[in-house]
Amino acid sequence: MASLKDLRNKIKSIKSIQQVTNAMKMVAAAKLRKSQEDMERARPYTYAIEDMINHLMPDIDRSVLQILEKREVKKKLFLVVSADRGMAGAFNSNIIKKTEQKVSEFGSSKSSLICIGKKAHDYFKRRDYEIVDSYRDFWNTLDIGKALKIGELIISKYLNKEIDAVEVVYNEFISVASQKIICKSFLPITYEVNEKESCDLLYEPSKEDVVKTLIPKHLNVQLWQFLLESNASEQAARMVAMENATENAGEMISDLSIEYNKARQAAITTEIIEIVSGANALEG
Repeated sequence: MASLKDLRNKIKSIKSIQQVTNAMKMVAAAKLRKSQEDMERARPYTYAIEDMINHLMPDIDRSVLQILEKREVKKKLFLVVSADRGMAGAFNSNIIKKTEQKVSEFGSSKSSLICIGKKAHDYFKRRDYEIVDSYRDFWNTLDIGKALKIGELIISKYLNKEIDAVEVVYNEFISVASQKIICKSFLPITYEVNEKESCDLLYEPSKEDVVKTLIPKHLNVQLWQFLLESNASEQAARMVAMENATENAGEMISDLSIEYNKARQAAITTEIIEIVSGANALEG
């Protein structure tokens, strides 16, 4: 049985940890509020452009833009969106597992990675994956300029035929308590035919010109949305993880306090018995 001193030290240590986890929960909650607002504001614009692309692409010859070219997929690039920090439950490990699964299915020798976030970069670097670019300490300041730079790199490699397809692995924000791992095709551009669309629309100057203007915006906005979704998901996962850790620490403190009181009572009882026994011995 642990001594009273050991129990006091354990309770003190867990209380200190509880203060840290509670502070981290509050910080994550504050960051979540802003990141969720940014993500939700961007969603309507992202979805509107995607719907327009879905409506226009069936009537467009892909030869109008080189970026629309489809070819046999011999080399695939995976854009892996993780976090720079841990303490967010299974947020990073789920991303890594999904990426490993997708790379294994396609073939590691034919796959390359762009890692966003320190966690993904450190994991895949130690395991000799082909990393063409990485972004550590990425989430300190998040702005659309970073998405544009990543987009330029990916599009350049696609146009130069260094890669034939691009998939993005990231966390989609569903709710504070739920995030969903998504593996989405980024290039070549795919579309879904909207069968409910019945009216004919007039486009000026032409559908081809509209597509030429929309495609670069579509790719940039998609990348930006991936980053916003992942950022909000990370903060939500960390807030929930730290809340659970704080509650668990409280339960441990409660259990240890009970154990401490029992040990203290036992020690007091032992001392009383010794005193009484000594007094009886003196009287005898």
